[in-house]
Amino acid sequence: MAKKKQIELTIEEKLQNALVPKEEQPYKIPNNWCWVRLGNITQIKGGKRIPKGTSLLKENTGYKYIRVTDMKNGTVLNDDIHYISKDIYNKISNYTISKNDIYITCAGTIGRVGIIPVEFDGANLTENADKIIIKHINKNLLVKVLSSYIVQKQIQEVITTGCQPKLAIKKIEQLKIPLPPINEQQRIVERIESLFVKLDRAKELIENTLAQFEQNKMAILHKAFIGELTAKWRKENNIDLSSWENGILMDFCKINPKKINTKEFDDDMIVSFIPMPCVSDIWGKIVKKELRKLGEVKKGYTNFCEGDVLFAKITPCMENGKSAIVDKLENDIGFGSTEFYVLRCDENKLNNKYLHYFVRQKTFRDEAKGEMTGAVGQQRVPKTFLENYKMKVPTIEEQQEIVNILDNLLAKYNKIKNLEQQLEKIELLKKAILAKAFRGELGTNNPDEESAENLLKEILAEK
Repeated sequence: MAKKKQIELTIEEKLQNALVPKEEQPYKIPNNWCWVRLGNITQIKGGKRIPKGTSLLKENTGYKYIRVTDMKNGTVLNDDIHYISKDIYNKISNYTISKNDIYITCAGTIGRVGIIPVEFDGANLTENADKIIIKHINKNLLVKVLSSYIVQKQIQEVITTGCQPKLAIKKIEQLKIPLPPINEQQRIVERIESLFVKLDRAKELIENTLAQFEQNKMAILHKAFIGELTAKWRKENNIDLSSWENGILMDFCKINPKKINTKEFDDDMIVSFIPMPCVSDIWGKIVKKELRKLGEVKKGYTNFCEGDVLFAKITPCMENGKSAIVDKLENDIGFGSTEFYVLRCDENKLNNKYLHYFVRQKTFRDEAKGEMTGAVGQQRVPKTFLENYKMKVPTIEEQQEIVNILDNLLAKYNKIKNLEQQLEKIELLKKAILAKAFRGELGTNNPDEESAENLLKEILAEK
């Protein structure tokens, strides 16, 4: 049976098919812009997995292979690039990406978008990303459109779920984007970039300040636990470092002490519950407590009391310093994540605030990280590491002096930590700028310019 001859559409018919119907448009845009679907103005092709049984190489073979992990900050990073052999390249040579294309990640971390630096022109592309081939459209503008909330929201809505979430090419083609006239595209890019330069400079200054803060903080904590911070105090009190007691951590505190007996309590009694997210790794404090019925939590969860030190044992929470001292509890009973170790100090030997500062110092956390066991991504600090951790502990009086000094010093630094909120505000400002840009609200649009529909016709004529 003969195939039916495909009917050739006119440019006007193609235009009507390419435009997003008014009732489906996300919001109103300037009259000389138009809403289109990405697949109508670009061509989208997938990357390719290397053949089964082969491996990526670290040595430079001349054949670069771009992975999702290399795709960050709207570009491709060059600090850990992998390569493929010439034999593998010959097998997957059709799956390369050009410096004129845009990438979009479609598996793993989904929705990252960026340009291809010239040094990666012709590199092979992972199967977890697609390339967007464009003509007659400003490349930088398209990256910014696809990074904006309106498109990222669409992406999240169409991701397929399963063992590995995926963004299909057909779904990418259906993404709705606002298309300005070509000259307006360049003006928008220039305006966004001029605003972003100022924000990025402010961000850099804040990050440098925070980094310096962390270095100073670590130096202060180190001095505290080798006796330097209280050298003057010891001299004034006519004692020396020989007053510090050698031992292991379990000599001074109980680690995961026996649970309290809850038989005498009603299961409907309300108690405090602290899951892992309720402990701040930034501040080292419990930022929120939940209230639950005793019967819901008395089995399968860690039990603790006021004054206990909670220490996260799982990666990456432990490395980030997620720990806290338990404060007031509902009905004096607390439960929480089993991923916490509970450290209960012998009050005659160890000050709980001193211990809290001790386990938050980088030296201790680095040592704990080196002893972690378990599968990648699920590693934990063994209890034996804590129990047998060798340490020199000053007298209770000197511990209190160390705590007083650290409280006063770090209180000043904690004001600097408020700068982290400014980083969040910068990111929100960037999102707001992109939102305004693609509503035509940056003051760059010229309503007298020819409609973007003429640009769309030019693109459709070549497809």
